[in-house]
Amino acid sequence: MEIRRATEQDMDGINSLLWQVCLVHHRGRPDLFKYGAKKYTDDQLRDLIHNDSRPIFTAVDGDGKVLGYAFCIFQQHIDDNILTDIKTLYIDDLCVDENVRGRHIGRRLYDAVLEFAKAQGCYNVTLNVWSLNETAMKFYESCGLKPQKVGMETIL
Repeated sequence: MEIRRATEQDMDGINSLLWQVCLVHHRGRPDLFKYGAKKYTDDQLRDLIHNDSRPIFTAVDGDGKVLGYAFCIFQQHIDDNILTDIKTLYIDDLCVDENVRGRHIGRRLYDAVLEFAKAQGCYNVTLNVWSLNETAMKFYESCGLKPQKVGMETIL
């Protein structure tokens, strides 16, 4: 298995995983997430693949099949009134194909993102996880992540 920056040739595999992620979220919160949708159109995904401020990493097997991905976004609040100027790499989405989970692909993707962030001079790596996704929460905790903030809601 290789972890590398995504290319346009990875789009079909990434799209397949985007469907899986949407289904997990739809099952947990059908009031918020549409059935059968995905986060990005093909044009948006193609643009993101070429955007260095939003790197996407893929885990691929020897045949080039996408086993997992990590969508990332650089964030920095320069000259903000209250926030310091630290550089953050935010993991917008991390997914491993449900058919190959348990093989430590997610951990290897996460570790590759950490190494990339360090090389880019980032202070930290952050992400959000929906509380409905208990499996993901346990995975991130096993990687050493701790809650930074908590989003709360009341449904009216």
